[in-house]
Formats: sequence, C-alpha cells, structure tokens
Amino acid sequence: MITINHLTKTFTNPDGTKLQVLKDINCEISKGEVISIIGPSGTGKSTLLRAINMMDAPTSGEIIVDGENILAKGYPLNKLRQKVGMVFQSFNLFEHLSILDNITMTPMLLRGIARPEAEEEALTLLRKVGLAEKAHAMPSDLSGGQKQRVAIARCLAMHPEVILFDEPTSALDPTMVGEVLSVIRQLAKDGMTMLIVTHEMKFARDVSTRIFFMYDGYIHEDGTPQQIFENPVHSATKAFVQRIHKLLFEVDGPDFDFLGMRTDMTQFLIKYNISEKRSAVEEISSRMVGQVLPAYRPLTVRLTHSEQSEVTALDFMVRDLHDSPLAGLDPQLLAPVRALAKDIIEEPTTLGFRVKVIV
Repeated sequence: MITINHLTKTFTNPDGTKLQVLKDINCEISKGEVISIIGPSGTGKSTLLRAINMMDAPTSGEIIVDGENILAKGYPLNKLRQKVGMVFQSFNLFEHLSILDNITMTPMLLRGIARPEAEEEALTLLRKVGLAEKAHAMPSDLSGGQKQRVAIARCLAMHPEVILFDEPTSALDPTMVGEVLSVIRQLAKDGMTMLIVTHEMKFARDVSTRIFFMYDGYIHEDGTPQQIFENPVHSATKAFVQRIHKLLFEVDGPDFDFLGMRTDMTQFLIKYNISEKRSAVEEISSRMVGQVLPAYRPLTVRLTHSEQSEVTALDFMVRDLHDSPLAGLDPQLLAPVRALAKDIIEEPTTLGFRVKVIV
C-alpha cells in the first residue's frame, strides 16, 4: 500500500543552519497493518507522518502510495488527502461550525456529495464514536476527549485508506485518554490501516501489528510488539521501552569527587521515587569503588532504574578486561555487598567486563 524509500527531511533554521530530522527512512506498510511509532522526543516521529501526508514536503526520497510516487511533480495532493487521513493532537476543529458541519464540510467539497447524504453519513460516524447526541453542539461545548473523537469521525468521513494519528492523546486530560484509545482500538478491529505516533506504551503493545522505534532520525528498530517490548535488538530500544533512567560516573583516581557522586545518586533516587534504596546504594557504591575494585581505575560506575521492571542496579565497568575483576577476590571483602544485593552478575561486554549489582 505504502512504500517509503530513502526518505529524508532537512529543515533550515532562521540563522541558516540546517537540521536533518529524517535520515534515510525505508519501510513498507501493508493494508490492514496498525503500526505504532515510538521513540524519544525529537527523533522525527511526527515529521514522518507529516511527510507521508505531504504537510511537510520531504527533502529527498520516494513515497509510493498505491503504485504512485506522491513526490513526483504534478501529483495531485487532493487525491492523496482522500486516501490518507490525519488526526492531530490538537483536534483542529472549526470552532465557528457545529459538530455536524465540521464533519460534512470536507466530504461535500472534496468528494462532491450532497448535504443530505453527507449529514446522514456524519450521524452514522458520530454514533460510531459515541457522540450522536452532540451533532448540533459547538466544539466549545465538548471535552477534549469528545473533540478528539469528533476529529476521528471527520477523518473517517473522507473514506481514507490509511489514517495517521499524531499523538492523539497527548493534549488530553488523563481521564479522557481511554475514550479516544477505545475508538482507535475499534478501528483496528475493523481492519483500518493506521500509523500512530504515541507515548502510550501499553496501548501500542496491545493494538499494534508492528512497532517502529525511531531514534536520531532513523527507524532504529522495526518488529512485532512482542519483539520490540520483550526482545529488542538495540540497547536504545531496550532503554526506551523499559524506561531505563541512568546516571553515569567515571572514577579516574583517588581525587575523584566521591561526595558529589553520593549527592547525585541521592537526587536520582528521590527523583524516581526509590529513596528507600538510598542506604543500600550508598553502601554498595562506596565498598565496590573504595574496597573491592580500587585497583581497576578508570572505573565506570552507572546507576540505573527501570520503571517497567522496577529493577535498580549499580554497574561497575572496567575497559579492556576479559575476566571478572572479582575472580580470586577474598570472599570476606565482597560479603557486605552480597548481603545488601539481590544479585551480582558478572558479564563480559564489547568494551571490557561489567559487574552488575542488583539493589
């Protein structure tokens, strides 16, 4: 249905500098697929949707829709907009028009259908999204969740083959998110082809047939929800889906600011609501750096916490080391650390060797 080849998008800033937001995007989207696009802010997710719908014309590449390159000179954008609909995070309803008129206006203009037919179809769509009783209301009379459901009905009135959702719940009060996601779930069950930029990880996992993880302007990983959320290939994907927060230190010698490290760790634990682990983290880091591994400097110390698994860990990494630094160590030296830890994992890495202490 849609094939994207070597797509790029570069913006020029007011000072003349350039920012490449999309870098060599390649993918295929088949009929009936529901693809959630996830990733950190600023990685090109919304720009990709806007490029597909030609709201931001790409810098280079191809977008093939039903066998036609929509970037080719002379391709009629009205034809594209009838095939590919878009739902924005900010609703974009016409505040001076009733809900019924918001839905009927574009089909009457672009599809050329008469008002009675357009209104009949609009009422059917409003019933589909649970808002038939609001047909003659004004947008100002609706909640954010209701406005977004109207925006979805308006999009459906154009009979699109594909719908692009750009963070459809990000502008909503948390209590209203569920009603919008329920409508999108039903569209997925009905077989609608959709691309959804979302930060709702549980929703993305439940509703999608595929997940795109975007990072630094690329589709960094493309797979099933099970693969992306349970067995991601790339460390950046793993960190994002597990919402892993980290704090990094390079202990390069005896003059390192150990008091500063302790303060930063305390602030980290408070920020992520795990301050009950403070004494264990302080004791483990102090003993590992000062008593267990003082001979292995420079030593990289990393404190991590996963929101998904609720696992907090201290990593002690030694570069260019092939065997565990704990091998042959007096067991009594490590005993206090073992007493505080849930587990101690010794593992080689591409750069050296890591001792991971689960707190």
